[in-house]
Amino acid sequence: MANIVRQLAMSDMGAAVHRAAFDAALPWLAGLHTPDEDRWFYRERVFRDCALWGAFQRDALAGFIALRNEWIDQLYVHPGAQGRGVGSALLDLAKTTGDRLQLWTFQRNLAARRFYERHGFVLVEETDGARNEEREPDALYRWTRA
Repeated sequence: MANIVRQLAMSDMGAAVHRAAFDAALPWLAGLHTPDEDRWFYRERVFRDCALWGAFQRDALAGFIALRNEWIDQLYVHPGAQGRGVGSALLDLAKTTGDRLQLWTFQRNLAARRFYERHGFVLVEETDGARNEEREPDALYRWTRA
């Protein structure tokens, strides 16, 4: 199924995709925030600071990416749409914005780490998680155009 990628508006609100993907990938952190807190975060932080692009399948938001300068702040694909090229389409779009991208992911999120590595991202640093809200050990990845 083809993914239609377009820039998102506030009315598209990707918070529900975020929560479904986050909770499926990181069940030990599920319920960290309420749906209202998620919506506030997207409205007041993500849409304010980032350019958001979404991938749609049959008019439903299947995944989205939030870009800020050389950073991928958010990349989530709904669990039901994973393995269908949604994340790859979003990463391909991000790679058109410059010669370097960086992102953080949790160390225990092995599926995400394998995904980023397949797409040319290289591990730069691992931390104990003391600097993130979840207190979860994380990993910094970087992609640089060859």
